[in-house]
Amino acid sequence: MVPPLALDIDGTLTTPTGRIDPRAFEQLPEWDAPVVFATGKAFPYPVALAHFLGREETVIAENGGVAYADGETTVVGDPDAARAVVEAFRERGGAVGWGDGDTVNRWRETEVALSPDADEALLREVAAAVDDVEVVDTGYAYHVKSTGVSKGRALGVVADALGLDPAAFVAVGDSENDVSTFGVAGESYAVANADAAAREAADEVVEKGFMDGTVSVLERLRERAQ
Repeated sequence: MVPPLALDIDGTLTTPTGRIDPRAFEQLPEWDAPVVFATGKAFPYPVALAHFLGREETVIAENGGVAYADGETTVVGDPDAARAVVEAFRERGGAVGWGDGDTVNRWRETEVALSPDADEALLREVAAAVDDVEVVDTGYAYHVKSTGVSKGRALGVVADALGLDPAAFVAVGDSENDVSTFGVAGESYAVANADAAAREAADEVVEKGFMDGTVSVLERLRERAQ
């Protein structure tokens, strides 16, 4: 039997230009074990991906701030603290950077995400003055969130809801926010485009990047299960 999966989305199921790689629609619908989509994006994004793949909507969003499995939603973190940090950042001249619509944060429940073009040094300086708040750089955004909130913690919640041991999962990711998932899953892979933190934490760094790397892991897992 193939193992359950905990898959990051951006940089892991995407092309280098940020699009969902069409091979996700070939590889994942028939995967014969639970698949958890674990992302820094807001809750609607992984839910929509699961829906269009025909998978159960079993997801981790906002870097672990929101977890959904078996019809139950778990929300953790202090969004007010994160918003206060961002407001102080703005007062000191910082910009969130997504434009007037800001669909990046419109449905976000537990944290605030800022553009990778935001003033990182100023943001970290402001956040350091607030207890229990941290900034995580995913390579796609700076996330201001509560400390202790992580994808790894959320994977434990999801696994429990599914009646599984978190160590049964194989995790694939590319970023600092995947480090905690790698620490909880029984087996972990960083794709070749992964940042230094993810590469250091993974059991293995695969030779290929983005969806090419993820496909190589999935093919290996299928072969091993035969």
